[in-house]
Amino acid sequence: MSSEETMRAITQDSLGGPEVLVPARLTVPEPLPTEVQVQVHAAGVNPVDWKTRTGGGMAGVLGDPPFVVGWDVSGIVTKVGFGVTTLKAGDEVYGMPWFPRQAGAYAEYVTAPSRQFARKPTTIDHDHAAAVPLAALTAWQTLVDTAHVEKGTRVLIHAAAGGVGHFAVQIAKHLGAHVIGTARADKHAWLRTLGADEVIDYTSVRFEEAVQDIDVVVDLVGDEVDSTSTRSLDTLRSGGLVVAVPSGVSPDLVDKAKERGLRASAFLVEPDGPALTRIADLIDQGAIHVEVASILPLEEAAEAHRLGETSRTRGKIVLHVAP
Repeated sequence: MSSEETMRAITQDSLGGPEVLVPARLTVPEPLPTEVQVQVHAAGVNPVDWKTRTGGGMAGVLGDPPFVVGWDVSGIVTKVGFGVTTLKAGDEVYGMPWFPRQAGAYAEYVTAPSRQFARKPTTIDHDHAAAVPLAALTAWQTLVDTAHVEKGTRVLIHAAAGGVGHFAVQIAKHLGAHVIGTARADKHAWLRTLGADEVIDYTSVRFEEAVQDIDVVVDLVGDEVDSTSTRSLDTLRSGGLVVAVPSGVSPDLVDKAKERGLRASAFLVEPDGPALTRIADLIDQGAIHVEVASILPLEEAAEAHRLGETSRTRGKIVLHVAP
């Protein structure tokens, strides 16, 4: 494949609504030393994608348009750069390359450092594998690396039925935690099948009045919605931790936590090949189920964003890229 060859992609020339996402032909990227080229079979769609599209999210990192959003990919290695020893052409891989810099996942090919990928779970297809990396890594790094959840830890997960949330429920349960999730009532039975011990309908009850003595809150909603992070402090036992995922932690929240003998932590997910390998093992063992709400063709990226922005999907939305 020569560098002059082009590929299908979704790009945007301006910030705005879903309509700014348009099909285009872009030059196929070539791998540098230590990088691999991956033919993308599917790309996951995440809230950070549509936030970036409008000028929020990682738009400040990507700079001015044009750019290609998307970070979740699952596909097949087609080329390896000098120095790559862990992967070879033909390997099926998945990953969240380059985050928070541009990965360009809404395209037929991406290139990235080989160790930002891991071998795809063998028991699921590319469409389901593409739903995993950013969401599952967020859950894993929050629960394992930041909160150090272990057997008996009481964990409260806000937006438990969403992309990150449904992984967080399962990973917390795998770690031996007592898992409590907030979600609309129609999601409760499903969340219990994933391992939730208790589920709270946040539309009918104030969660801080329904649960106490929590060790760790994984807040996937944020203070922008009904002061969710701040209200979560009321659920914690002494020394408890709120990990605020969507928009970081404001100094005000940190100060309020300290005044009460509590902790608040910001969080941003990082590429993590070794963690993806462990997550793939759990998927193949049946310990983690991947929920995909919708699979749309690449050219319908705008519709995928419209669906995602309703905040009513169960699990993940995926773009099928391979012909």
